[in-house]
Amino acid sequence: MKMNRLTTWIVIAMVLGVIVGYVCNMTAGSPEAAKEIAGYFGVLTDIFLRLIKMIIAPLVFATLVAGLANMGDTKAVGRIGGRALMWFVGASLVSLTIGLIAANLLHPGVGMSIALPEAGTATNLKTGALNLKDFIIQVFPKSIVEAMASNSILQILVFAVFFGLALGHLHNESARSLVGTMDDVVHVMLKVTDYVMRMAPFGVFGAVAGVITTQGAGMLLVFGKFMLAFYLTLGALWAVLILGGYLVLGREVFRLVKLVRSPMLIAFSTATSESAYPKVMEQLEKFGVSNRITGFVLPLGYSFNLDGSMIYTTFAALFIAQAYGIEMTLTSQITMLLVLMVSSKGIAGVPRSSLVVVAAVLPMFGLPEAGVLLVLGVDHFLDMGRSATNVLGNAIATAVVAKWEGAVEAVDPELADADEALPAPGEQLPQAA
Repeated sequence: MKMNRLTTWIVIAMVLGVIVGYVCNMTAGSPEAAKEIAGYFGVLTDIFLRLIKMIIAPLVFATLVAGLANMGDTKAVGRIGGRALMWFVGASLVSLTIGLIAANLLHPGVGMSIALPEAGTATNLKTGALNLKDFIIQVFPKSIVEAMASNSILQILVFAVFFGLALGHLHNESARSLVGTMDDVVHVMLKVTDYVMRMAPFGVFGAVAGVITTQGAGMLLVFGKFMLAFYLTLGALWAVLILGGYLVLGREVFRLVKLVRSPMLIAFSTATSESAYPKVMEQLEKFGVSNRITGFVLPLGYSFNLDGSMIYTTFAALFIAQAYGIEMTLTSQITMLLVLMVSSKGIAGVPRSSLVVVAAVLPMFGLPEAGVLLVLGVDHFLDMGRSATNVLGNAIATAVVAKWEGAVEAVDPELADADEALPAPGEQLPQAA
């Protein structure tokens, strides 16, 4: 299977990162020295992630406003939002259920026989962030400038919905000119995304080399059974998500998966799905999804459709119960699934969101909150798989909603296979050298 240049360089960077990280870990001499070396690798990753965060806010705002203004119909917005949320809820339930079933079948924590931790053992996870009242309040921005400065996607989305609908209901020449400007801003930001993505291999190398330098390869062997079981579980979820996409998109779903492999690799290697957001938008455009659908559904998905994070919460919770030898009845497990379904929504902006959700829910079922310390050492490697899965789930969800709306257009295969973004209307495609 042919790989485009960006994907090829990312794979090379990952392999080099593992090799260099292993060598540095073996020669560091002490954990403190390894941490210092990893800090230098982290510079590359931090620069790349800062560049990504630099473009997310204007990209989300411009695509949403342009899409909603071109719709000009509040009923259409409600219909699209309703269809998106329907898919999100279904995908979340499926993800949680698969995690629950897999943990019961694979028994990743059985046999560890770990003694219960002392009460009050600190996890340093801010479980207080999971507060329904605070979450609802935080959805609505008090300042759009503050929301954009902090990359609060949900707050930007709320403001953009008001702004876009208001702009769509104004039919004077100035309003139409502003809509056209927003369309141009979208294409400019996608071009900026192309430039930023050229830094991706360096960011990937720094992220992988840094974590291997500090953690070493030995950590992977100690928790090998747990990690292998989780990645098998992710594989099952991928199959279900692709099957769900196939039922709506037909064989085109495989072309979509091929298109999003680059952003999935970026998310996997940097352990954050946010780093792949601009590239996902670009690849969905190459798939033929209308920008008005992508601009509305994708930001919603990044807040409410984190399939990889959802599956991890049930899987990790049962792993902790098994590791401590605590039996959970089927009724307790189903109740926990429903609690996680509610408590995990809108956690995208919470650091270590999946672990925070697990730590907050464990005490409700007589499980020690400090159990999350068992997986903290390898959480980065698990987060890599979660992040890639979040990207796949949101790409399929956006394409499915677009298909339901009749907003998927045919794209020239030659343009779809190119590394660059699609040209803006009237722009000439650059000739190959």
